[in-house]
Order: sequence, then C-alpha cells, then structure tokens
Amino acid sequence: MGGRTHRLYVNTGSEEGVERQTLRKVSGRLLPFLILLYVIAYLDRVNFGFAALEMNSALGLTSEVFGFLSGIFFIGYLLFELPSNLILQRVGARIWIARILISWGIVVMLTAFATDALQVAVLRFALGVAEAGFFPGILLYLTYWFRERDQAKAVALLMTALSISMIIGAPVSTWILDSVHWFGMAGWRWLFVIEGVPAVILGCVAYWYLTDRPENAGWLMPEERTWLAGAIKQENELRQKRGGHTGLRSVIADRRVWHLALIYCMLVIALYGLGFWMPQVIRSLDAGLSNTSIGLVMIVPYACAGVAMIVWSRHSDRTGERRWHTAFPPIVGGIALAGSGLVTSPLLAFFLLIIATMGIFCAFGPFWTLPSLFLAEVSAAAGIAVINSIGNAGGFIGPTLVGYLTQVTGSTNAGLEVIGACLALGGVCAAAVRSRHRAAEAKRTP
Repeated sequence: MGGRTHRLYVNTGSEEGVERQTLRKVSGRLLPFLILLYVIAYLDRVNFGFAALEMNSALGLTSEVFGFLSGIFFIGYLLFELPSNLILQRVGARIWIARILISWGIVVMLTAFATDALQVAVLRFALGVAEAGFFPGILLYLTYWFRERDQAKAVALLMTALSISMIIGAPVSTWILDSVHWFGMAGWRWLFVIEGVPAVILGCVAYWYLTDRPENAGWLMPEERTWLAGAIKQENELRQKRGGHTGLRSVIADRRVWHLALIYCMLVIALYGLGFWMPQVIRSLDAGLSNTSIGLVMIVPYACAGVAMIVWSRHSDRTGERRWHTAFPPIVGGIALAGSGLVTSPLLAFFLLIIATMGIFCAFGPFWTLPSLFLAEVSAAAGIAVINSIGNAGGFIGPTLVGYLTQVTGSTNAGLEVIGACLALGGVCAAAVRSRHRAAEAKRTP
C-alpha cells in the first residue's frame, strides 16, 4: 500500500496533497501528546498555589514566605535551562524529555513530606532544576516539525495546556484538598503525591512514543518524510542567508534576543503572579467559598483564555502578522489586571480577572514565532533557552512581589495592580519589535 500511495503522488504531482497529509499526521501524532505533557508540567508547578489553601497554615508560612517559595522554582529553572536545552539538541528530544518528566515527578511527590519552609524551599528549587529545559525544549522540538507559517497555531495549541491544566487541575486539586485524607495524611500532602505520579508514567511513555526528527519518523510515508525534512531545511538555510545566527556567542550578543526576553519576562510575571495567587484572590472576593468551590470558579477564566488563545493565534497565522498580535493582548490584559485590584465590586473584579487571563494567554502563540524570524536551527536551541531563561525570572518576581505586597498591605490588590502594570509594559515593548516577517510569506494553514 505504501508503494501505491507513493506512485499516486508522483503521477499526480500533488505536492500540495503530500503537504496537507504530512501536516495532518504530524499535528495529530505530536500535538495531543505534547499538550498532555505540558498540562502535567504546568499543574505540577502551580498546584503549590492550591496546596497553599491548607499548607500555609499547617507549616506556618506567611504571605511573603509563600510568595518566595512559589518563585524559587524559577531560580533553579533559570540556572539550568540553557545547559538542558543544549543537551536536548545533542542527545535528542525523546531521551531528554523522558528524563525531565521522570525526575520532576519524583521531586513533586517528595514535596508531600516537607515539614518546614526550608525543606519546601530546597524541594521547590530542585523541582526547577529537574524541569529546566522542558518548555524551551518542546518549543525547539516544534521547530523540527513545523514550518514558520504553521508555528503560531502549533505553539498556541501547545499553550492551551496552561488553560486545560487549570480547567482540569483546579477542581481536581481542590477536591483532593477537601476529600483525600488517607492514612491520616493531610489533603495538601496527597495533592503532591497524586499529581506527581502522572509525570513519571508519561516520562516512560515519552521515551518510546516521541521521534527526534522527521527523517526518523517511521509513521510517515517516505515522500512525506522527504517533503517535511526538505521544507524545514530550506527555511533554516533561508534564515542563515538573511542573517540568522550560527553560534551561541552571537545569540547572546544580539539585542533582539534580550528584547524578546524582556517581553517574555513581563508576560511571565503576570502569568505566575496571578496563577499562584488566584486561589487566594478568589477566596478574598468571597470568604465563604470552600476549596472545591474555588476550584470550580477558576475554570471560567482559564476556559475563556484557552478558546481566545486558539482563535487569536489562528488569526495571526492567517494574516502573517506577529508584532501587534503579541502586543495588543497584554496591553488590554494589563489594564484589566490592574483594574481588578482597584474596583470594589467582587463580580466586576472577577470579570476583569477573566479579561486579564485572556490577555496573558493570547500573546504566547504569536510571541514564540518571533525568535524563529532570525534564529536558524543551529542557534535556535540557545536563543529560545536564553529568552525563556531570562523571561522566567518573571516567575520568581511575580509571585514574590505579590506575596511581599500582600504581607505589607494585608490585601492582594496592590500586587494585582503592580503585575498588571508589568503586563501592560510587556505589551508596549512588544509593539516596539521590528519584525522582518511579511504577510505574503504566510499561507492559510490547511
């Protein structure tokens, strides 16, 4: 059957048919699994925020200490992310992503047995080290399989994992807090045990399921492998001809890389500043809500954000425009996030939180197409890792800043106003990006 299919393509000259079928196969095989991995990754980062509903009082953690413990994950992540991404490029995604998943799952489960702030700090730092390289590694992996014109939608679909993990994780995590107290162990401890297991299991699955490169994909037809590998190679050669980098030193010296890192840092300040604190923000809007009710309420902003992200990124792919698709959402979202800390109506504050969450998420798909406009494959691993590493400093700044301001003022409102301003600043910085991308280069995705 494989031979007859091959002759059919040759006889009809249907390169478009090969293209369409190849993209369909690649998307159908890789994206659902990668999304599942990222769902688990994000949940294992932010379940700390749900655990805080009980853990803070159990371990005597103040708001300021909790904010610091939330953010220290990103210190370990930042320090080890670039080496991790370079190792992934050398040994292959299949082996390295499996290693990352298994090691971080083990650390998450160990967090269940922490008895004081120091132990939690060590484990949160270790979790960052274990997970370092996962997200930029996935982004790099997508550049092996998707052309530039298809990347925004692919990244947006991947980023829906952020909303999916909260849509599923928020009610599940808060239900565990309220309902699971087996063997006399507190619900917040079981939360870490139960949600750490899937990472270990999926790490084992990833080892045999993922394929490193199109050239090695036995699940593609020979002509499909040839077409996809050729298309990716052609784009990399084009980037090099138009000034793409070929070395780590030139990547680090490029102001455009640091510009993108600053933008991403502002986005991440808001993403995790809001993500870690949203359970407590919602409780502050209505003190009568149970843990489970808080989890159900949190479904709304993340469901809206997931839908908006896909629609916005598809529009970016269709028009070929990247800069304003990156800039506009965080400007609007930042204003809404700051406004949620200023208004007195709980209903209006929650509506503004929905807008803010949509603003944060909609920027990610278009944003992660920007590095590939000037980074050839040989330096993409370093460039993406640098942007993500520096940007993820915002994962420490955001939660820590909200925690400090909450401790000082007695309310999360001041923290929301400050991280809202950071988000809007990120949008303004994105508007200043000079993109070489041309709408004529983009075609409607099949």
